[in-house]
Amino acid sequence: MNHAKRTIIPVLLAAVLLASCGGQPPASPTPDIDAILTESVATVAASFLQTQTAAVPPSTNTPLPTVTPLASNTPLALPSPIASATQGFFATVIVVPSVTGTVYTPTPNPSTLAYGCNNLALIRDVTIPSGTEMRPGDRFTKTWQVSNTGTCDWLFGYRLIPVSGTTLAEDPVRVPNAPVPPREWRQISVNMTAPRDPGTYTQYWQLTDGAGNKFGALLGVSIVVKRPSYP
Repeated sequence: MNHAKRTIIPVLLAAVLLASCGGQPPASPTPDIDAILTESVATVAASFLQTQTAAVPPSTNTPLPTVTPLASNTPLALPSPIASATQGFFATVIVVPSVTGTVYTPTPNPSTLAYGCNNLALIRDVTIPSGTEMRPGDRFTKTWQVSNTGTCDWLFGYRLIPVSGTTLAEDPVRVPNAPVPPREWRQISVNMTAPRDPGTYTQYWQLTDGAGNKFGALLGVSIVVKRPSYP
């Protein structure tokens, strides 16, 4: 009896196990994680490439612009070279146009009028331009601006004296503010009187040293005395 129980119990347990296993579906295989990730990456990459391809416009071959050649440069005509100046001494002479009357001619090369180390050049007429009209008997002051172009001083004994022409003044005139060193200038004035008769009158003056030797450019004055008009 005990032997039969020991045989039946194992048989029943085997039957229960078989019954429990037979009612369940077979187990599904474990999924491969690496394969799933690889497939997902491939899908995303393909989708991205399709999007980028759709976003890029199709390329077209645009022809390059035609380069227009520049116009040829025409060489400019250069002015002719200035002729070289002749080296030498140049004296600038300012002559005031005369209304009427005589214009005295200044010496073109004052160096030829030097006496020893003394010389004088006329710079300009300060007052009474040549041809100034005067009434008979008018008193006026003629002033010249002159320069010492010699190599020695003009001293206190140097005087301006009349040398030719109509007598408008007679008295010699001393050089003001003597001594006058070389390359300095002075203004020399002479008080004059117009003649009584109508006409054109000219007088020349020249500077002298202490011994009375004349030198330098002639200093001239020219006036026109007009006949007075009565109403």
